[in-house]
Amino acid sequence: MTVERLQKVIAARGLTSRRQAEVMIAQGRVRVNGKLVTELGTKVDPSTAEIQVDGKVLADGQELLYLLVHKPIGYVTTMDDPQHRPIVSDLLSGIDARVYPVGRLDINSSGLLLCTNDGELANRMMHPRYKLKKYYLVMVDGRVSAADLQHLRQGVDLDDGFSRPEQVAVKKSSGKTTVLEIVLREGRNRQVRRMLAAVGYPVKKLMRTQIGFLCLDDLPKGKYRFLSHHEITRLRRLVGQS
Repeated sequence: MTVERLQKVIAARGLTSRRQAEVMIAQGRVRVNGKLVTELGTKVDPSTAEIQVDGKVLADGQELLYLLVHKPIGYVTTMDDPQHRPIVSDLLSGIDARVYPVGRLDINSSGLLLCTNDGELANRMMHPRYKLKKYYLVMVDGRVSAADLQHLRQGVDLDDGFSRPEQVAVKKSSGKTTVLEIVLREGRNRQVRRMLAAVGYPVKKLMRTQIGFLCLDDLPKGKYRFLSHHEITRLRRLVGQS
């Protein structure tokens, strides 16, 4: 008999990430073989355990899906929104399985978003250990001075700690606006916007163009595509899930 932590099994069955599964367990929303479980260290045999979350049995062996989505401005990266704003799942026509975003893009940002029901992969992609590069194109007002560029490259102090980008490059400057490419290995909330605000350049437009080797390329806004088998294999290797 092989046993695994309950939160890992829940994630593997595609309901949510491992981290969110831990929250569900602590909240008393999970039963194993009819028994309420709230202890995070609980281990189960994934081949025999009947797991219920909010009274619904999690099916085993469901098809894992991996979708690259071009999120437009105006959509929130949650699967449910109490303010009834457009959500990312509204873009996933034809997808019956429950998939969820890996990480976030704020409502005023657009670009690449990965959605999946592979909870283990999602958990690893968001783990600081793997630090996948994320590429952003950012438009700000005016011409960014050499001194401010250097300040950004050296890093800035934010309210949740020091933030230093992997790379900052000027892609285009007209005098009225500047387009920067900023590369991060972190994924803190509104991190790019807060970094630029800290050096006096509020963001006008922000688009995430790439995560690791995955690129938007010519995928239209509001559309999605499935990752290829090669891309899935490569992504798993990047996060030690080979």
